[in-house]
Amino acid sequence: MALRACGLIIFRRLNAGLAAQPQDIEFLLLQTSYGQHHWTPPKGHVDPGEDDLQTALRETEEEAGLRSNDFNLLDGYKKEIIYNVKNIPKSVIYWLAELKDYNTEVKLSDEHQTFRWLNVDEACKLAKYQEMQEALREAHQFISTNK
Repeated sequence: MALRACGLIIFRRLNAGLAAQPQDIEFLLLQTSYGQHHWTPPKGHVDPGEDDLQTALRETEEEAGLRSNDFNLLDGYKKEIIYNVKNIPKSVIYWLAELKDYNTEVKLSDEHQTFRWLNVDEACKLAKYQEMQEALREAHQFISTNK
């Protein structure tokens, strides 16, 4: 049976106005406190009775302490990543969300040991997995072309 998870790619703008430069957009990545300590946006498995977006919102609040009133979901961006975990296919669906207040505090759960706000190039270096790098670059392109 395939695994299914959902999450949010969260970003913030360094300048209050529209970001003109790639480095003006920062993405939130969390480092797991288990396994190989990989870096990802907040995400988690779908619970019974939940729809995908409910899962993404719940997991973001649980893992990063960010509630739905802390960010705006961007219409038109939804990305599915498919990869194998121990020879079992896993599907992760991400939505894109912009933090409303640059200074909103991130509060980690015990599932993660630290977090960073990173420009797209730095985020891709930490993310390691090609599928996640592609999702971050696509999200950055979406933000840049939908001002």
